[in-house]
Amino acid sequence: MTSNPAAIEADIERQREQLASTVDALAAKLDVKARAEAKAASVLDAATTDSGRPRPELVGAFVAAFAGAALLAWWRSRH
Repeated sequence: MTSNPAAIEADIERQREQLASTVDALAAKLDVKARAEAKAASVLDAATTDSGRPRPELVGAFVAAFAGAALLAWWRSRH
């Protein structure tokens, strides 16, 4: 271990920066609201075009799922 004051101060500063980085990372992980908002924004971004309209392939998938559910309900009511 060195007794050079400048080296000791540099080591303390480096450890302080590492600790601050660790605390920031933990705080980000614990901020559930911010993480949920970020996830919702990414899902919305993936589901819409640049103009904000729903992506055509998702509309088709929704229509197919709805039609399948309606057909299944109709079929079950008949039997």
